[in-house]
Amino acid sequence: MISYVQKVLKFIISIIICQSAGIFGSLFTFDSISDWYVTLEKPAFAPPNWIFGPVWITLYFLMGLSLYIVWKDELKSKTRNAFFVVFGIQLILNALWSFLFFGLRSPFLGLLDIILLDIMVIVTIIYAKSISKLAMILLIPYLIWIVFASFLNYVIFLVN
Repeated sequence: MISYVQKVLKFIISIIICQSAGIFGSLFTFDSISDWYVTLEKPAFAPPNWIFGPVWITLYFLMGLSLYIVWKDELKSKTRNAFFVVFGIQLILNALWSFLFFGLRSPFLGLLDIILLDIMVIVTIIYAKSISKLAMILLIPYLIWIVFASFLNYVIFLVN
């Protein structure tokens, strides 16, 4: 049986893991927002820059909560292990997007990455569903946002 302290530690670690992807991405984003991103042509539906921080902090928290829900139980299964693998892959792709799009200033490379990210988030949701419906539901806002971000990335690529 897992103790309360172990569950709290798993919760904290799950949140830190996901928020770390955002911190990594922000290393490439902050400088590029003010001197490169502002010069790009963007569609009318592009959100204001200030919205991205709060949205991503919230999404990383929900992702961390989903990870925790799957991790907190001691039940071992191939599905659970596969969830951890695909969750890790999508998190790496997530962090990589900021490096490609903002760090390398390449909407094209960002687009390639985010298409793979979309696919991996869908796969992650499929695995989460078979483990915990709540873990799956917590990932839905993330999927919605990255599909929107994919379309935004695509339009920015086309018009620049």
